[in-house]
Parts: sequence; structure tokens; C-alpha cells
Amino acid sequence: MTTPHNDLARIGVVVPAHDEEQHLGECLESLTRAARHARSLGHEVTLVVVLDNCRDRSAAIARAHDVLRVSVNARNVGMARHAGVQALPKGIDWLAFTDADTCVPETWLSAQCAFGTDAVCGGIHLNQWHGLSPALRARYLAHQHQNVGRQHVHGANLGIRMAAYQALGGFRPLRCHEDVDLVERLMAAGGSMTWAHSLRVMTSARFKARAPEGLGALLHGLECACAESQRLPAQDVG
Repeated sequence: MTTPHNDLARIGVVVPAHDEEQHLGECLESLTRAARHARSLGHEVTLVVVLDNCRDRSAAIARAHDVLRVSVNARNVGMARHAGVQALPKGIDWLAFTDADTCVPETWLSAQCAFGTDAVCGGIHLNQWHGLSPALRARYLAHQHQNVGRQHVHGANLGIRMAAYQALGGFRPLRCHEDVDLVERLMAAGGSMTWAHSLRVMTSARFKARAPEGLGALLHGLECACAESQRLPAQDVG
């Protein structure tokens, strides 16, 4: 599925947002910096925010930035991401996806394009890490250690060639794991993949999940496990 790599790319960035007034501004500021850096290297960049059933100030925040805006009423991240792709102008070579509670590094877009593969999966850092309880941090690190041999797919840090995306039919209308589903289909089709663990974004460590079974749901579950362990009576050691 791999297509010839172009030194200069026309990049489309898609950000789904559902009631993200707390984080969206910082997200778009970081994307603006990344777009500016990519343009300085000769790339073209278009940013799209997909406002999915937003009832807060997310739309106003998006209007304050140089981005395309799409409104949907799906409450479905797979549908929102795909709607963003469809809103991009013709001729896009590379698609980059992140989340509205995430900030990307300045070189994020140029780094994704430089790998030359059909798709790139990067890593994440948790924002507010030191604000989490020691017990929660320990459980999160234990969870990561248990899955150390597993390749992680994060919709907050994902890039794919437009040609590959179109060949796969794009994101399916899934409320969660739409990113994993897309990557699994790409790999099954023989597409090339870069697991860019060092290319990390900073994402929110909030517990209120936007997508079921996503990062927020994981953190909420680990926090509940911490609270439950504190309520259990200590066992006698005979």
C-alpha cells in the first residue's frame, strides 16, 4: 500500500471536539505553532475542528483561530474524525489526528511526514501528572508495564497517508477504538507503519471520559481501584 514519499506534503489536521472549552484553546495554539513550523519547511497545512454536539464555548474558541469548522451532532468520535477529513480541500497528501485536550510539539507535523511510511503512531505524556495521587500514578505505571510489549495506538497522536486512508474507507462510525480499528485494517492490508514512541504529545489526565474505554475511562477505573483498595480492611498476617 505504500506510495512514493514526497518531500513536501499538503497536510490536513483533524481535531474532534465535544464540549472542550477548557482545553481547545491550548490545543489549537499548539497546532498553530506546529503548522507554522511545517509551513516554514514548505509544507501546506489545513486545520479542521469538528464540533460534535458542543453546548459550551468550543465553537467560539474555534472561531478565534485560523481553522476550518465543521458541526456534527453525532456524539461519535469515529464519525467526527471522518467528517473532518471530508471537509478538507482536495489534494491533501497526509492526515494528522489529535484530540482537543491535547497539545502537540512544534515539530509534530513535519516529523510525521518525514518517516515516509503509510502511517505513524506516536506516544503520549499525561498532563497534570504530578497532580495525580501517588497511588494512581503507581497503578498507571503498572498498567503500562504490563502492556510494555504491546504497540499502543492513540487517536491523539496518529498520522496516515490520505491515499491509504481512502483505500481503507476511512474511520468507521465507532464511539471508541476507531483509531485501533483503522490501524489494524491498515496493517492487515500490508500498509507500512512507524511506531514513533519518542514523538509524544501532551494529553489531559482528566477522569471524565469523552469516549468510552478511552484514556479518561482508564484513569477513572484506576482511580476507582485505588479508592476501593483504601476501603478494604487490612488482612491479618499470621
